[in-house]
Amino acid sequence: MHLIKDSKIDFLKYRKVAYIISLTLMVAGIVSLVFKGLNYGIDFKGGTEIVLQFENDYKIRDIRAVLNEAGVEGAIKSYGADRSILVQTAFDGELSELRSLVSNALDERLEDNPHDVLRIDSVGPSIAADLKWAALKALFGAVVAILLYVGIRFEFRFAAASVVAIFHDVFIVLGVFSIFGGLFDYMPLDINQSIIAAFLTIAGYSINDTVVVYDRIRENIRSGKASDYPAIFNRSLNQTLSRTIITSGTTMLVVLVLFFFAGPAIRGFTFAILLGIIVGTYSSLFIAAPVVLDWLLKSRRPIKLRGG
Repeated sequence: MHLIKDSKIDFLKYRKVAYIISLTLMVAGIVSLVFKGLNYGIDFKGGTEIVLQFENDYKIRDIRAVLNEAGVEGAIKSYGADRSILVQTAFDGELSELRSLVSNALDERLEDNPHDVLRIDSVGPSIAADLKWAALKALFGAVVAILLYVGIRFEFRFAAASVVAIFHDVFIVLGVFSIFGGLFDYMPLDINQSIIAAFLTIAGYSINDTVVVYDRIRENIRSGKASDYPAIFNRSLNQTLSRTIITSGTTMLVVLVLFFFAGPAIRGFTFAILLGIIVGTYSSLFIAAPVVLDWLLKSRRPIKLRGG
């Protein structure tokens, strides 16, 4: 199926502009990470998380005042559109004790607005540190596996460029989570295990799209000349454009449905996937292939592609 037939967009003409845009976004992310950091969930910082649902509408400041007076301090924010709130606290004690403390305080001070405790989870500091280290190892392992796979299937320059594109995609999404983390009750953008799963998904989606482009470049190189590399790369990007748009578009439709209707529990995850699809599609067109081309033009060594 061809959504766009015989497109002749000069993608490589705009690659320097794309580099500047990407560099700007990454620098903004670095600045935010240095000065603001990330809004970690209890998975990675430890603590206790409680989800409460009220029968009637409420004011966050009233809930916060009641819980602070009871000795439960921490982040308290709206959690979805069903009159629920999320309480994140460093409370040190038994979960049953915390549940009783919260319920008794709310029943006493807000007796005209009954509530239910939907969920209560706790993660110790040592477990949080182990989970954070395991997440880093998972990301590192994924990058190494992708580097080996693309290096064996194509050649090292293609593999290195694909890793650059993956790093670009994940880092921009991470920067957005740092800049906007904790600003919106509708979507807190906490970094937790589900977001790490989203980063791995983004890496897989990005390399899948990139490999399709690389395959078409390989096919066209076999019938072209080394001096025609810029034209070959541009033609390959245009030939895979329909497939890229269709794949990205259909995936985004599903993710958008999940984002708006699947509830607050996975809203951060779906937002990361949605942003990753957009950035990953962009990097396949303006980062992965153009980086390979610039490397080729600078090294002046012809491509020796493997496979058929």
